[in-house]
Amino acid sequence: MEKTKITVQTTVNAPIEKVWDYWNEPEHIKQWNSASPDWHTPKSENDLRAGGRFTARMEAKDGSFGFDFGGVYDEVTTHQFISYTMDDGRQTHITFTSDGGNETKVVETFDAEGQNPVEMQQAGWQAILDNFKKYTENN
Repeated sequence: MEKTKITVQTTVNAPIEKVWDYWNEPEHIKQWNSASPDWHTPKSENDLRAGGRFTARMEAKDGSFGFDFGGVYDEVTTHQFISYTMDDGRQTHITFTSDGGNETKVVETFDAEGQNPVEMQQAGWQAILDNFKKYTENN
């Protein structure tokens, strides 16, 4: 069965080197990796290379719910492209495109999961991407 693909994107007003670092470094991931203010990521590990593993612990700030999000990198091209396979077998591709100056476009395409409506998944991932943009531009 053909998987439904969802795409989210944003343009960050920052050079590609900064966008790449903020996207991939655990101390930054912990700051932006949430879809709403009542969630946070207390733990993040990232081995950014093909075959390397990443994991992030996402939790409600009130402690009522949490989950681990992780996977293995399939391909990493510095400042350009990342693809990974999530622990549940779904795939994600992320492209980073720079105008050569202070604008970097981030486009993320991922396989939808079967439990939640596509619109809800898209809104959640877009909210995290918007949070990433805001954090990167303000730090």
